[in-house]
Amino acid sequence: MNKWLCCALLVLLDIPEWTTQEPVPPKYLHYDGETGRQILCDKCPPGTYLKQHCTARRKTLCVPCPDHSYTDSWHTSDECVYCSPVCKELQSVKQECNRTHNRVCECEEGRYLELEFCVKHRSCAPGFGVVQADVTLCEEAFFRFAVPTKFTPNWLSILVDNLPGTKVNTESVERIKRRHSSQEQTFQLLKLWKHQNKDQDLVKKIIQDIDLCENSVKRHIGHANLSAEQLQVLMESLPGKKIGPEDIERTRKTCKPSEQLLKMLSLWRIKNGDQDTLKGLMYALKHLKTHHFPKTVTHSLRKTIRFLHSFTMYRLYQKLFLEMIGNQVQSVKISCL
Repeated sequence: MNKWLCCALLVLLDIPEWTTQEPVPPKYLHYDGETGRQILCDKCPPGTYLKQHCTARRKTLCVPCPDHSYTDSWHTSDECVYCSPVCKELQSVKQECNRTHNRVCECEEGRYLELEFCVKHRSCAPGFGVVQADVTLCEEAFFRFAVPTKFTPNWLSILVDNLPGTKVNTESVERIKRRHSSQEQTFQLLKLWKHQNKDQDLVKKIIQDIDLCENSVKRHIGHANLSAEQLQVLMESLPGKKIGPEDIERTRKTCKPSEQLLKMLSLWRIKNGDQDTLKGLMYALKHLKTHHFPKTVTHSLRKTIRFLHSFTMYRLYQKLFLEMIGNQVQSVKISCL
């Protein structure tokens, strides 16, 4: 009996040692000059940087990151990454910088981050919150005229240099390049530039004319009083990720009938990232023929697409955009239906 008790105690004593073992460091190959062959070295853990590679006789030497720098994963870098600078306007520190984590900033309460700015939430109905800032059809159509048919390697840099007012900083430009396709980058850059310069007279004029355009769009499709089933059919006809029945029901409860279709298109674009809404609508119209969709609605949608691709819109683009930057942005082809 004592023998079994002794064995049990030994097993229990072994458990803490087994559970507190450190993880095995991941390895990397390194050429060892002493032996003339490739050997496996331990990578450096988070919070350190590589001081010396391992040899056949010595382990990898890793030392702690200096102040205001960090590494957040196992790595083989011989330097740490500098922490982000202090938080920007209307932001506060959510997590301070340390050797294993970068500084994390968050917008003040009541605001959300859109690209580089903490933007105020708009008022929502009780029980609902902001999904993402809406991009109107007119804003999208207007800025897409600036997307060139052929891209040069430094296209965004040319655009940034020639846009008047407050420049979009390099960090934001690089973020746009990483997150968006070539076709979408110009649109996202102009959207950010417009927000940065919204108090300038020139941009106010753009916003004013885009608002006039929106009024025209509402006249075209604002009268379409679609049922939940019809909205579902239309959303199902759009390419890409679909808008679910719960979003449709929420929109019908919180938006006026004249605003529901535009809101649904905005939700679709948010869900589908780099998709072009007008191209999505053209795709949908081809598929709606088999669903006996109300002809008045399909006719209104076609009129809206024609209007947003029309020469009138292109003239607005020429007047407000090409002249604004001194005609240094190459012209684009007009796609008229």
